Amino acid sequence: MDANGDNLYQFDSEVVGGAIPKEFIQPISEGIEEAMKAGTLGGYPVVGVHATVYDGSYHEVDSSEMAFHIAGSMAFKDAMQKGAPVLLEPIMKVEVTMPEEYMGDVIGDVNSRRGQVEGMDDLGGGKIVRAHVPLAEMFGYATDLRSRTQGRGNYSMFFEKYAPVPKNVQDKVLSNKGN
Repeated sequence: MDANGDNLYQFDSEVVGGAIPKEFIQPISEGIEEAMKAGTLGGYPVVGVHATVYDGSYHEVDSSEMAFHIAGSMAFKDAMQKGAPVLLEPIMKVEVTMPEEYMGDVIGDVNSRRGQVEGMDDLGGGKIVRAHVPLAEMFGYATDLRSRTQGRGNYSMFFEKYAPVPKNVQDKVLSNKGN
């Protein structure tokens, strides 16, 4: 599922023939949701999950809602270990306006922040640069922009989407979390 979509978790049941009684289906979903909140990478929550229960079994004496809740959680953790989970980071849409003579410095700074320049336009006596930059790289940007443009540059930023963190950054974040 798309981590930027409206639906971050979907659960379906395709159980037929009463292999699992109806009252135990919802606890499976609740177990998955609980495990998603705890995550598997650094304890960060997981989004973009589509789970389907299609078969199982139960015992009339020993089965309980809690047992199926735990089974859902364990199945999720097992699937995450077999999959290739990645950390996501917020990507911001950044628009920088400045006099033309500072454009090279501004673009170089955006690139050094893992930014991707999307376009440049003329703007009444200056330039505007549009880029996508990870939020983690934007801290301190106002001060840097003022320094590079002698106080004549301005910027605005808006949330755009979530995107996978590069492997080297993910490794650094997870090592700082103690994982």
